[in-house]
Amino acid sequence: MDPFRLEGDAVLLLDQTRLPAEEVWIPVRDAETMREAITALRVRGAPAIGIAAALALVLEADRAAAGSGRDALAALERAAGRLRTARPTAVNLAWAVDRVVAAARRAADSREAGGLSATVRREALRMWEEDRAASRAMAEHGAAFFASERRFLTHCNTGGLATGGGGTALGVLIELHRRGRPVEVWATETRPLLQGARLTAYELQRAGVPVRLLVDGAAAFAIRSEGIEAVVVGADRVAANGDVANKVGTFALALAARDASIPFVVVAPTSSLDPDCPGAEAIPIEQRGSGEVTSVRGQPTAPEGVPTYNPAFDVTPARLVTAIITERGVWRPGDLPPGPR
Repeated sequence: MDPFRLEGDAVLLLDQTRLPAEEVWIPVRDAETMREAITALRVRGAPAIGIAAALALVLEADRAAAGSGRDALAALERAAGRLRTARPTAVNLAWAVDRVVAAARRAADSREAGGLSATVRREALRMWEEDRAASRAMAEHGAAFFASERRFLTHCNTGGLATGGGGTALGVLIELHRRGRPVEVWATETRPLLQGARLTAYELQRAGVPVRLLVDGAAAFAIRSEGIEAVVVGADRVAANGDVANKVGTFALALAARDASIPFVVVAPTSSLDPDCPGAEAIPIEQRGSGEVTSVRGQPTAPEGVPTYNPAFDVTPARLVTAIITERGVWRPGDLPPGPR
């Protein structure tokens, strides 16, 4: 399912903070509102936030179209700069914003037909369609990679809600189900914001895929005791050496998979590859507020004032990664395809 729609003068976002209790679409009409939505996780998932930011720049370009070419481009660049910093770990966000701005600058320099507004719209919609195509290709490559496995464990949410409507890791598992494989997916709840419980279980149920939910702390034991045959996750950034930044808790699953001698596989589009980042030490890790840890849905769960540690992501070393599946095929962590730059 698509997490957003472009309609008239607004991007409609499916507010993922309110799923699965209710499906609420919120209108976004400017880049600053989109920045807030990305920061607050109303839209989330590395590919999805890149496309959402690109669509926000469509709105800004339409608004700026009445001004001079130079003023319109400057306004777009200011909006892009704000969007770019909304979440630092997912490289797709900066990549998408930079790509749209580069297209706008080329249009301004060449006086491209249709003007800046039309150019920005074409580029954003092209990126969205490329993401859908990438999801389809990753699903195909992933289904071919897993020759016989039936019981998978996944972490966080990597389905259509996290992309432009297809999916990364979850897209592979749903494709296996579509092909008649009797798969069962074990989904971690993914504390502290429960993306696995709220979103992954929701998407798998809608797709008719058998799903079993487990608390994060039970995942390593389940891998050893419940016949899990592979761990499949997404990625928010893959460094040049194959180190993988993903939702916090992923590193522990990779260690457990290695101990159990089962594959630990990452599924991510090439827009998540960062050839300019040498390795784990250069990946910025987003730190989020203490309230996410000390309360659940506004209800306190810890003593007032207790210090917290709340990284949104961790980094799994390349040595623990069996394979990285992109739309271009299946790769060893140390032999990745060129990134999108």
